[in-house]
Amino acid sequence: MEAIEVRDLHKTYGGTRAVDGVTFTVRSGETFGIVGHNGAGKTTTVECLIGLRRPDAGTVRVLGADPARGRRALAERIGAQLQDSSLPERIKVAEALRLFGSLYREAADWRQVMERWGLAPLAGKAFGDLSGGQRQRLMLALALVGDPEVVVLDELTTGLDPIARRETWRQVGDLKRAGTTVVLVSHYFEETEALCDRVAVFARGRVTAVGTPGEIVARTGTASLEEAYFALEGDNR
Repeated sequence: MEAIEVRDLHKTYGGTRAVDGVTFTVRSGETFGIVGHNGAGKTTTVECLIGLRRPDAGTVRVLGADPARGRRALAERIGAQLQDSSLPERIKVAEALRLFGSLYREAADWRQVMERWGLAPLAGKAFGDLSGGQRQRLMLALALVGDPEVVVLDELTTGLDPIARRETWRQVGDLKRAGTTVVLVSHYFEETEALCDRVAVFARGRVTAVGTPGEIVARTGTASLEEAYFALEGDNR
């Protein structure tokens, strides 16, 4: 069963084609990677997935619904941690989790989410006083407090130190084992290879390959997903 379907998606800003005919599907319960360098069209695509932007053309369906038209209904079923998310400077960690949890009819226990993501020692700390990595962890916890069926994670581990990054990888594995559909957007090729069942490789607003990391590497005759990316980019110029 497919949780997400994207068909011939287009989005233009002025004279720039940010997304140019993107097509892919995400199966229910899989961890699906969207990988590529900055400016490849990754973030615009996921913003269309969660209803923050309307496509200029094409079809997007998430859990059977059009995010642009049914965003309110989908809000109960999807979570998102976006690259440039922020909160009021003086809101405290526990307050933010409690507030976000109150927005859902069937939320996870915000205290358990806070504990799970290592935020309990920071419960009384204001958002403005958190480090970059701590803010990232909080935004991830807020994306999960609604106990979503689908969660979109955009540049998940940016700002995290290597130890925190590995721990976050473990938690993403836990989400998969719990049956959550995860869309992981990243420019870290190693991260995508380690976590994702399948990957869509983005370059210049287009998808240049979709498959398991191993399939993409084998197709290009390279040694890693990062090498495959550059090989595909050269093939599609």
